[in-house]
Amino acid sequence: MERKSDMFYECNDLKDKEILLKLNHTCQEQPEKQWLPAYYFDICLLDGTVIGYCDLRIGHNEKTYIGGNIGYGINEEYRGHHYAAKACQLLFKQARKHDMDYIIITCVPENIASSITCEIAGGNYLETKAIPKNNEMYEEGKRFVKIFKFKI
Repeated sequence: MERKSDMFYECNDLKDKEILLKLNHTCQEQPEKQWLPAYYFDICLLDGTVIGYCDLRIGHNEKTYIGGNIGYGINEEYRGHHYAAKACQLLFKQARKHDMDYIIITCVPENIASSITCEIAGGNYLETKAIPKNNEMYEEGKRFVKIFKFKI
């Protein structure tokens, strides 16, 4: 497998019959913030139209248990086609290149669409957990997250 840098792998194989993930940038780990190395992608239709974004954080720590290994968003006019779940499946492929055997995805309990995305993508609901006061998500006003685990 070809590595792009010391930490990151090539990712030009992240596409299916409907979407592709186009690498926007990567970010090295920031231990002082407990941030793991991450990939940031645009979610695109096969013709290149950007329909959303997603990211993948490599590894596991206390932050990823609350914030997840994957984040995503689909532009409003493209919602309802399960593109986020399809993007997650593609990100699982990238995570396996890093020898990850599971992924955590979280969402606030009020985000029904994201909960459905986690179910469609094959996640197992673990628990709803209070967000610690020292977490950035708490500072954003979020208090609880639903935690899903995906065996990949």
